[in-house]
Amino acid sequence: MVVDKQSNKIICVHIEKGKKHDYRLFKESRLPILKSTEIQADSGYQGIQKKHSNCKIPHKGKKKCPLTKEQKKENHQLSSTRVVVENVIRTIKIFKIVAEKYRNRRKRFGLRLNLIAAICNFQLC
Repeated sequence: MVVDKQSNKIICVHIEKGKKHDYRLFKESRLPILKSTEIQADSGYQGIQKKHSNCKIPHKGKKKCPLTKEQKKENHQLSSTRVVVENVIRTIKIFKIVAEKYRNRRKRFGLRLNLIAAICNFQLC
């Protein structure tokens, strides 16, 4: 899902059959993203720096190499700006189509998800 940070509107929703990792969905979607566009992603997109140089993802700590205070501060700043996107995702999960198991026809899942995204965008106006 692509969300505009300034208007809080959903720009694009990409749907795949079955379970797939976030970064794999991003690679297979082949969305045309300008080099000047800043991507703010969660830790599920580790490795996105190879595809897009202007991106921000949180630092990951390890058992023997914990995060420094500066890295923790950067993670906090990133998470405070990503709260807007997480709230938009929450509005879609209210409709239970993404939050729970989908039990209707798979053929219409994309249509329904796009309609729900349009409703969420309309509510944000």
